[in-house]
Amino acid sequence: MSRQFKPIEEQVIVLTGATSGIGLTTARLLGEKGARLVLAARNEEALQQLCSELNHGGESQIRATYAVCDVGNPEQVQKLKEHALQHFGHFDTWINDAGVSIYGKITQVSLEDQRRLFDTNYWGVVHGSIAAAQHFSQRSAPPGRSYPPYAAIINVGSTVSDRAMPIQGPYSASKHAVKGFTDALRMELEYDKLPVSVTLIKPAAIDTPYTLHAKNYMDVEPKNPPPVYAPDAVARAIAYACEHQVRDIIVGGGAKAFNLGEKYTPRLLDKVMEWMVVDQQKSDRPARDGNQDALYSPGRDLSERGDYQGHVAESSLYTRASLHPIVSTVAAGAVLLGAALTTAAILHAATRED
Repeated sequence: MSRQFKPIEEQVIVLTGATSGIGLTTARLLGEKGARLVLAARNEEALQQLCSELNHGGESQIRATYAVCDVGNPEQVQKLKEHALQHFGHFDTWINDAGVSIYGKITQVSLEDQRRLFDTNYWGVVHGSIAAAQHFSQRSAPPGRSYPPYAAIINVGSTVSDRAMPIQGPYSASKHAVKGFTDALRMELEYDKLPVSVTLIKPAAIDTPYTLHAKNYMDVEPKNPPPVYAPDAVARAIAYACEHQVRDIIVGGGAKAFNLGEKYTPRLLDKVMEWMVVDQQKSDRPARDGNQDALYSPGRDLSERGDYQGHVAESSLYTRASLHPIVSTVAAGAVLLGAALTTAAILHAATRED
């Protein structure tokens, strides 16, 4: 009998970064689909409220439980794994979502802050993935099956996993590292013939409290560069990866355009980003107090959306199409054509200004 995924309603899913933005939206979506959830974040009060919401305030049938966890601490991640096993006896999917950014030129950002960012964004993924892989390597086939069902490790990277972003250099570096780690882990688990799907999610700019949680070295508040998408689009991609073996999912046609630009015209894209994207990440509002970020301690939680003032795309036609092989090539071609036309228009305008 061939291997297959359990449907989400039969899965136990561990999710880090669960109390804000993409993680919060994903927790609610997976809860609606019937999954049993083990939620992790640093804010215990927010975790309690979220679990109460997902359990509908009752204690008779617990569908969601939590563990306070700083993913940069390997001992706490192991305790998260043990918590999942104590409550549900196993888990089927592990989602590494916790992350934070820093806005500022690389030469301005302290090494202490850069290391702290890597503790969360990179080492948090490493700690979670290793804990999950250890559990998945010990699973046996259930009665009536020749093989255990597929398990999943899902790592939330970014469009900057492929293309670095000026003013967010340390964040870009951490997401490049996540991509390299994820790709290597996938190959090693396949070499060991373990039935584990390893997926990297690469979202474009998403309207979450991301900019509010980021450490900011600029004299103005940061903002997302367009196009900006709703966190629901990422949550749906994560849910898809819980049930399907897929290598990467790019969320947003804007992210695909950057991906293609990096692949085919990287130096041209450098110039476009220098000309546009640096300023697009700066708002016209003065910077808040520097101690309001979430780099070292929890920020504002239980908010799915951020404070982006422009248009937010509630879904991504490209992403939906890319998950269906018949139309994915057509969708990619359309995005490439759009990116080429946009780049040509930008360069024409820049030439006229010069």
